[in-house]
Amino acid sequence: MPHLELELSCGLPPGPDFAVLAEELGYRRVWIFDSAPLWEDPFVHLALAAPRTTRIGLSTAVLIPTQRSLMAMASAIAAIARLSDGRFRACFGTGYTARMAMGQRPLTLDALFDYVTALRQLLAGKTATVDGKPARMLHAAGLTAARPIEVPLWLSVFGPRGNARAAEVADGIIGPSHPTLPTATLASGTVLEPGEDPSSARVRDAIAPWRVVGVHTAYSQGGAAAVDAMPGGQAWREELEALAGEDERHLLAFEGHVTHLADRDRHVVEHMDTKTMVGDRERVARHLGRLADAGFAEVIYTPSGPDVARELRAFASVRPQE
Repeated sequence: MPHLELELSCGLPPGPDFAVLAEELGYRRVWIFDSAPLWEDPFVHLALAAPRTTRIGLSTAVLIPTQRSLMAMASAIAAIARLSDGRFRACFGTGYTARMAMGQRPLTLDALFDYVTALRQLLAGKTATVDGKPARMLHAAGLTAARPIEVPLWLSVFGPRGNARAAEVADGIIGPSHPTLPTATLASGTVLEPGEDPSSARVRDAIAPWRVVGVHTAYSQGGAAAVDAMPGGQAWREELEALAGEDERHLLAFEGHVTHLADRDRHVVEHMDTKTMVGDRERVARHLGRLADAGFAEVIYTPSGPDVARELRAFASVRPQE
């Protein structure tokens, strides 16, 4: 039996505009990534997508508090809510990739939760404390959406502490299945052509940018020991460290993150997983069905590789099965 309750959405970096195609293919929502060291501003691309679409939801995965002041964030959210006629959902996180790529630690959970709490107050038309002073959205009638602005605010929380606290401020989460909040999960993969070998060059190119992410994270989080314990990790690390001194290696750790491969990633690609969410339509449908059974309300498919349009079309043809 199909899992009709499971929403199939897609997650993409800002840049090439696939929102119209995603809507034509029936995706429920398009999530635009936010990481200033890697990609363009998601609000610009959401503003461009809003008038070109009518049904598909528009979302962010995920906004990072330190990249925008509270008032700038509230104003940007209000603009997209107005332009999209209420189709916008904003999701926030601690900024692991964006901040580590600049040599900074991710935000604390307390800082994230305080930011989203104050943001919710501003969007409701209330006075919030911003930088120690009372602040409120002062936009006159007609200059942005009328308050209160009803935009769902989600959190990306993968750890147990964040997951446990999410209901304090969030309307839903990206992360492990939550007992009370609607939960979305990310999924990379590709649908094979009839008779196609899962180890083919096309499959490798399509899934590799996401399948090497673990090395990026391990190096930034655990250093040499963590990376060297991974297949191909030591060769990857040694090549990276030969290119830059210790104080600039964070500039290389996330190079090509989820969109392209750096030359050194070849050491990891030969060991990557080519089974999860890779297969014919029936096999991928079973993978989706298991996610629905695990309690997820939405799957955010994250295509990559040289032909994202092809990946979106093929995955849209799949429906979850038991």
